[in-house]
Amino acid sequence: MNTNATTPPAAIAVEGLRCAYDGRVVLDNISFSVPRGQIFFIVGGSGCGKSTLLKHMIGLHQPAGGRVGYFGEDFTGAPAARRREIMKTFGVLYQSAALWSSLTLRENVALPLEEYTALTRPERELVVAHKLAQVGLSGFEDYYPAEISGGMKKRAGLARALALDPQIIFLDEPSAGLDPVTSRNLDGLLLSVRENLGATLVIVSHELESIHGIADRIIMLDRDARGAIADGHPRQLVHNSPDPRVRDFLQRADCASPAAEKPPA
Repeated sequence: MNTNATTPPAAIAVEGLRCAYDGRVVLDNISFSVPRGQIFFIVGGSGCGKSTLLKHMIGLHQPAGGRVGYFGEDFTGAPAARRREIMKTFGVLYQSAALWSSLTLRENVALPLEEYTALTRPERELVVAHKLAQVGLSGFEDYYPAEISGGMKKRAGLARALALDPQIIFLDEPSAGLDPVTSRNLDGLLLSVRENLGATLVIVSHELESIHGIADRIIMLDRDARGAIADGHPRQLVHNSPDPRVRDFLQRADCASPAAEKPPA
C-alpha cells in the first residue's frame, strides 16, 4: 500500500473490498481509511453487512476482491505467518463476549497472553489483574461467566481484547442486550480506553445513543446498495446527508428492519 513518507499511514485502509458468500455478493467496492485514534462506527439496518465487513477486516473470511491493510501494510495478501503477527496488533470484542463458560474470568483474559506471548504465569497474572481492573472487574477474577451479568461479560470480553495492548480494537455490537445505563457506562469505558491507549476503535452498532455519543465518524451500509451510502460525522449526516435513508436512520428510523434493529427509546 502506498504511503506518504512524511505522513504516518492510516491505522486501517480498506480498498475495493468485495465480500461474498457462495458466490453471492453482500458488499462490493467498499473503500475507506481510518486514522489512528479515531472511534469509527460501521452502521446500517439489519442484513446490510455490518458484521460481514468486520469479519472480513479481521481475517475471519477471505475477501472475494480488494484488500485490507493495517498501518501501511497489506494484511489480506500477506503470508499466513505475517498475518498472524499483524493480528497481534488488534483485539476483538464479539457480540456475545465469546467467553469460555468453563473458564474463570482470569483464565479467559489470560488466553491471548498464553497464545501470543512468552510471559511466565506470574507475569500473566499481573497483566490479567491490571486488565480486569481497567474495566472495573477487580475482585471478579475467579468468577465464571454464568455468575456475572451481561454488562460484566461485555467488560470481561473487553479486558481480554485489551490483553495485548492492541493498537486497534474491533467491537461487534458491544451494547447489544444491555440496558441504557449499562450501555452508557460501556461507552464511557471505550472513551477512556481510547484516551489511555491511544487505540483506534472500530465499532459495529445500530445503537443511536452510542453512535451520536462517541463516534468520531461513521460509515453507513445499505443492503440494497450492497455498499456504503454515507461516510462522515453523525451530527452532520443527520441533517445534511442528501440521502433520506441516512437521515431517517440517524433519526431512529431503521432503514432495513425496524422490528429487528430499532434502538430502545
